[in-house]
Amino acid sequence: MSWGIELRQVTKRYGDDSSPLVVQGIDLRIRKGSLTTLLGPSGCGKTTTLRMVAGLEAPSSGQILIDGQDVTALGPSQRDVSMVFQSYALFPHMNVIDNVSYGLVVQGVDKRSAHERARATLELVGLSGFDTRWPGEMSGGQQQRVAVARSLILEPSVMLFDEPLSNLDAALRRSMREDIRALQQRLSLTVAYVTHDQSEAMAVSDQIVVMDKGCIAQQGTPRELYEAPASAFVADFMGEAMIMDAHVDAQGCVRLGPLQAPARQATAPGPVKVAVRPQAWTVDDRGASGLPGKVLHCAYLGAVLELKVRTELGDIFVVCNQVRSPWAVDSEVSLQWTDQGVSVLPA
Repeated sequence: MSWGIELRQVTKRYGDDSSPLVVQGIDLRIRKGSLTTLLGPSGCGKTTTLRMVAGLEAPSSGQILIDGQDVTALGPSQRDVSMVFQSYALFPHMNVIDNVSYGLVVQGVDKRSAHERARATLELVGLSGFDTRWPGEMSGGQQQRVAVARSLILEPSVMLFDEPLSNLDAALRRSMREDIRALQQRLSLTVAYVTHDQSEAMAVSDQIVVMDKGCIAQQGTPRELYEAPASAFVADFMGEAMIMDAHVDAQGCVRLGPLQAPARQATAPGPVKVAVRPQAWTVDDRGASGLPGKVLHCAYLGAVLELKVRTELGDIFVVCNQVRSPWAVDSEVSLQWTDQGVSVLPA
């Protein structure tokens, strides 16, 4: 296996040896030509990890390798890495073509050749004809494309993205994440991508690394992390989940009150904890088989309804697509679940 990025027991602390570790001895491998997302809440160490790969922060201990070469002691300019920042970091006094070609000019490429390569790169990101535009004349999405082009033109071994879509509105975020993923796959780029947005991570990633308090809580494909979370923290971070006490019977079925569903993982009979997604529930009128309850809250969101239902098992948050149903506050309903969105947590 060829690794584009490899971290070996990497730690980071700010201050002397008595200061707490921000990154706590992580081991991470990112396959060459793939996209891995570092996902986690604020303060979990994901951006610090990315900055250490870029050479903008020095690790307190451990090794960082890029394409098999140990770059731990090298500065940012000595690593074959480009980084796209959350703030875009475009030069406001330069037009688009000069912003994109800037890195080549600094490397000594003559301006005419640099501009030719810049135009070709702008075409890659869908900005042909924008050469003379100024950053202040462009939308947030267009500025983000310029920032991507400025990194791409250097033809790096590794591209790093730090919360690249956080300044964009929801529709533009969806469009840009599709563009970034398509570009990464077309050019076979090795990409490390930082976000705190679970849906963004699932949409673009070959691999997701969930971080918590400076450690790797779990890593795997989006499907693996969503369907087989290793902990309550991962289950909740990968799309929100209720953690509930249940029981696995001798036939391998998960039982929760009057509900049952096949366990998705091989599980020994006995008491277990299960993570139940809001989308795992279906709702029927009272009298149907299932878990009886009363609607405490109902919100219409267009494509889905959000319900809070009081049951004998506690208050349950439900997201369902039965938007034409007449449920309202105080409606008597019955809840049922499917095996999709119900995960048994490791003991």
